[in-house]
Amino acid sequence: MRIYEKAPAKINLMLDVLRKRPDGFHEVEMIMTMVDLADRLELSELRQGTIIISSQAGYIPLDEKNLAFQAARLVKDRYGVKAGVHIHLDKKIPVAAGLAGGSSDAAATLRGLNRLWNLGIAEAELQRLGAELGSDVPFCVSGGTALATGRGEQLTPIPNPPPCWVVLAKPPINVSTADVYGRLRAGAIEHHPSAAAMQAAIEAGDFRAVCSGLGNVLEDVTLPWHPEVRRIKEAMIRLGAEGVLMSGSGPTVFGLVSRPSKVARIYNGLRGFCKEVYAVRSLS
Repeated sequence: MRIYEKAPAKINLMLDVLRKRPDGFHEVEMIMTMVDLADRLELSELRQGTIIISSQAGYIPLDEKNLAFQAARLVKDRYGVKAGVHIHLDKKIPVAAGLAGGSSDAAATLRGLNRLWNLGIAEAELQRLGAELGSDVPFCVSGGTALATGRGEQLTPIPNPPPCWVVLAKPPINVSTADVYGRLRAGAIEHHPSAAAMQAAIEAGDFRAVCSGLGNVLEDVTLPWHPEVRRIKEAMIRLGAEGVLMSGSGPTVFGLVSRPSKVARIYNGLRGFCKEVYAVRSLS
């Protein structure tokens, strides 16, 4: 038996850091939504109890360092599953890009194994399992659009933003989320984006207000550290994207575009100096 799961990328429409917590994590407030750039997973049961990860991508770990592997091991251990699984990852989402590719793979693995092994795990429990793997995994389990608080695992679903095109551009660098948060001084943040304003814009279906409400305090760390990220952001604005922001800890920058006629110009302009550029739809 084979099970297929889609693992979409996410972007942060706003990301604020409120303070550093006693447990070492940061208290955050984020609004996240998904876009139609996705990995695809094929899960096949194995009689022996091993976990095998394969992929056409030569740049990702295929062992216990892979979040999909960790998700499979968590399900096997927690529910006493004797069978094994072969998970093939068809990677499309860039790695270490601020798009939650690994987290979405882990979430898709949780959903897929729930079906493959007929475990009957409720979505809320899948989210709790996901929280043991990473802060973005609970959101990726359910998808859609959500306000995330705590360390990102406390989710309040909200309506999807107005449909639009999303142009994504990743420079040829990888950025460690842990390193970015390690450099952040939460108490020194001067301008905090408003989750309430973004949610109101989304609920009103106001695309312009969504664009004007974009904000990510992690840009204060990543943009000075990696000038190529700033260069991409400035180019997207110059080429006519209506709302531009770095996603997560970076280095991917996204631009929101309302009219298809603009998409090709922005895409082609970015491809002149950036290899990894994608033009996709929001999952609204």
